[in-house]
Amino acid sequence: MKKKQPSMLTRQVMLDGLKYILSGRLWLKNSHLPALNHVIPEDFTGLCVASNSDPATDHYVLEQLQTLEVKRVRLDISNDEARPFQERFLCNLLSAGFSVTLHAVQPYEAAKNMRSSQAQAEWKQFIEELCQAYAGKIAALEIGNTVNRKKWAGYDMPGFMAAWQIAYDLARQYQIVVVGPNIQDFEPLYNISLLNTLGNERRLPDMHSNNLFVERVIEPELSDFRIFKYKWTRILKFNLIKKAKLLQKIGDDMGVPALVSPVAFWAIYRIKRCLPDGAQKQADYVGRYFTLLAASGALRHANWGAFICQREGLIDDGLKDSEYPALERVAYYKSADGECANYQRNPSFSAFKTVSHWLNGARYLAPVSTGNGLEIHHLQQRGQAVHIAWTINGQCSLLDQVYSPHSLQQAHLFNRDGEPVQDVQMLTESPLYLVWQQPEQIVLRTTRPKLSGTIIHAHIAGQQYFPIEEGDWRGMILAESAAQAQQMWQAWHPETLLPPTKSEALRHARNAIWPLPDPRDETQQITVKKPVRMYWHKTWLDRHKPSKAKRSWNGAMELLRRGVGTAMPLAYFEHANDTTLRGNFYISAYVPHEFAISKAFLAFKQGASEFEGIAADTLYHAFARFCLHMHNSGIYFRDFSGGNILVQHQGDNLHFVLIDTARLQATATATLINKRLADLTRALHKLHWDGRKQFLQIYLGMTGRRLGWQFLWPFYLYDLKVWLKRTIGRKAMRNLLRHIKSRFG
Repeated sequence: MKKKQPSMLTRQVMLDGLKYILSGRLWLKNSHLPALNHVIPEDFTGLCVASNSDPATDHYVLEQLQTLEVKRVRLDISNDEARPFQERFLCNLLSAGFSVTLHAVQPYEAAKNMRSSQAQAEWKQFIEELCQAYAGKIAALEIGNTVNRKKWAGYDMPGFMAAWQIAYDLARQYQIVVVGPNIQDFEPLYNISLLNTLGNERRLPDMHSNNLFVERVIEPELSDFRIFKYKWTRILKFNLIKKAKLLQKIGDDMGVPALVSPVAFWAIYRIKRCLPDGAQKQADYVGRYFTLLAASGALRHANWGAFICQREGLIDDGLKDSEYPALERVAYYKSADGECANYQRNPSFSAFKTVSHWLNGARYLAPVSTGNGLEIHHLQQRGQAVHIAWTINGQCSLLDQVYSPHSLQQAHLFNRDGEPVQDVQMLTESPLYLVWQQPEQIVLRTTRPKLSGTIIHAHIAGQQYFPIEEGDWRGMILAESAAQAQQMWQAWHPETLLPPTKSEALRHARNAIWPLPDPRDETQQITVKKPVRMYWHKTWLDRHKPSKAKRSWNGAMELLRRGVGTAMPLAYFEHANDTTLRGNFYISAYVPHEFAISKAFLAFKQGASEFEGIAADTLYHAFARFCLHMHNSGIYFRDFSGGNILVQHQGDNLHFVLIDTARLQATATATLINKRLADLTRALHKLHWDGRKQFLQIYLGMTGRRLGWQFLWPFYLYDLKVWLKRTIGRKAMRNLLRHIKSRFG
């Protein structure tokens, strides 16, 4: 087969980019850090808007924009059947006083055939009609449409250059500000090459546009692992701020210092691939994304879009994902679909309003903390001192470890949605706004604020987190209110939590596990876990690790964050000066269940075809789906034995709940195959070989793989390891000595 040669466009882009890089210009010292002491434009945040054939939609959108106090919008318009209502909506926006960037979009087939004289004539007529009608009324005309995504825009390089020349010359003739060329994502070689080409033709835009997406790295603060892959991620530090600064520098070097991001978003369905509470996470990311872009000091404008959409909108149109248009709304936000009566605001609606209120027109002073999982950004807004603060990746930070008590008393606190809040004790993934009337009221406990090391799930409905600090005891309680947290603390005070005897415990080996009545409801039970035996080498090896209780809490919280079943964590307590590593307690809700999966696997091994009325094949399929979700969510459980996997039979559905979470490891990306197999070898150990092979065929099939020897080999090794442990291991030797003593002693 003949190897495909790179296109002329690709070769030219690479050549121009290589010349620029070798000249040393793609270098900016500390570009991953925020810029200091700069003013954020008054209209920094904007929205991509659209309407539809129903005039009522115009009025609805205008009302929502006024609620958000948005000043600037971007509207896509094309010479197609949607043009009449797009122009009607444009007139309504202008009449309402909005600053409008009009994004002229060619229909896909026309863009694809832009080399033809007919397509060029139609495009020229369309642009001239827009210029004649709206020159002096619109803020800018944006030319270009994801030019590095041919499958979306349709352009090849000659076609795009023809479209640009026609539209640019007309815009100049009518003295309209030109924005372009609308490059998608961070692909700076395209920015370098296109701006270089446009500069040579003396047709540079007034503002350089690039859609600054970072949603594929999930959280907006993370460095992009797609650039030179994971190995170089921490070294190169291509985070959002660095991307924005480098793109602005490229534009500045080419003669276009003003940079704008016309459209970017987090799609809820994509977030849900990793985290179940997609709408809440999207709202968190809205505030964090715009704050980081503002902190970069590199952009004149940044937009969220689409405004109304079931996938990414601040407003949900009520439609199904299958009703999403064939062409990405990044390329063409043609219309607001669905009916106004079905529109519902997402949590991100309020989050956008709040961050816009505090950012637009503010002076960004400096980061208090950044790049270490804790983000605190210092601004001056309306004569007030403002800190916008949050954590990433499920971490938290205690406010009283960051600010002095008097400083916290002087602060007015607002949550992500702009609501005033009191008694907030920690920073979480949801941005918190701390506002002081005078900057001298801000007194930090330390110049280097840090994380607490405790993981939390920030969006458990109706629940709050209450840090514990009393004497030498530290910990965390999850409760509905401060009063309830105090009730739980008194009932579970670690000085009174004494392990029962072996006969009274659910388990009593290295750890004691026992039930207690739930103080919130005496008819319910909770489960307490405490280490009671530590081998000498573990005491030495684990002395710098978090306590077992804290690790159990963190593991359970990681599972909750990622939608993997586990016993609800309620509290953990640890002694601050404990050298024995036994002075800690982990408390969780009791999990009602039918059986541990090890019992079912043992029954199948002994010849049964079903267990508790569940056929083996049914259990294999359900468990494979659970394991796949767990591993795709970035969980490597590490103690995935059958006794730690509880099965709940609810109607026709099987649910799985994991316990004993202290050894768990969690990552932002899917678990690697070798670690997946390490989990599965433990889980399937008591299952016969035919069952193992059947399960693996199901699991691997879901990942697009086929069962081969390389997937069976880890099972043989694990079986050998268990046999050796039972034969010559510590427990085996102890049993042997006990047997000899009983016989000869």
